[in-house]
Amino acid sequence: MDLISIPYMIRKLPRICAFGGVLVFIALCFSCGSTKNAIYFSDLDSSRVKQIPATEFHEPLIQADDILSITVQTIDPSASLPVNQTGNPPSATASAVTGAVSGFLVDKNGYVELPMLGMIKVAGLNTMDAKEAVRAKAVKYYKNPTIQLRFANFKVTVLGEVAKPASYIVPNEKVSILDAISLAGDLTIYGKRQNIMLIRDYGTWKDVIRLDLGSSSLMASPYFYLKQNDVIYVEPNKAKVAANNAPKNQFITIILAVATLIVTAVRL
Repeated sequence: MDLISIPYMIRKLPRICAFGGVLVFIALCFSCGSTKNAIYFSDLDSSRVKQIPATEFHEPLIQADDILSITVQTIDPSASLPVNQTGNPPSATASAVTGAVSGFLVDKNGYVELPMLGMIKVAGLNTMDAKEAVRAKAVKYYKNPTIQLRFANFKVTVLGEVAKPASYIVPNEKVSILDAISLAGDLTIYGKRQNIMLIRDYGTWKDVIRLDLGSSSLMASPYFYLKQNDVIYVEPNKAKVAANNAPKNQFITIILAVATLIVTAVRL
């Protein structure tokens, strides 16, 4: 290109600017994300009620290494004090795991050892059946004892694109994936709602499940309710990846735009 072509380029400047504007418009269109991807259960029609078959809740079973909060209550509190000598049970409110959890540990053989009551087999039982197993031992020493038994370490872990990633101990056995996400402060705007990963530990193997928060069919999924030690991972979406690479992408975009304009000007 020489000085003689400069007036020619000036005459063609409106066409060059128009072409550059088209490139910018196309880039903006591709950079805009769909709001539908950020909405939970986006397939539901807001104008009418939709009945969705709910998945059946199955009570979690006690396993080795679980920690149980067990309290024996009698008319005379001092009489049952030796059984309850592990101290105060964990708080009834859900909280992040910050330290040791008080309670009775289920050993490798599935037993808990209670003061005065001895060894009681609880592995493979739900909390209701385990409560009756403890009561059967307690009636030998106390009159009409009342047994309180629940998980002290029902833990779920939420990682990735959430406001407060952490491990949480929940007092309620019936906890759904929505409950866990709520404890973690909900997904960030960068969370991939259509591809939530759930990791479930079975000891000798792990199940990895993909769940879609944008579909109402999630409520009928057998994985809608969580089990102890479940891990939820929220992947970042393309917008988060693009945001992390923004400086590099901007530099490349500028170089490509300048190169395109130069080539176009020369051809014109």
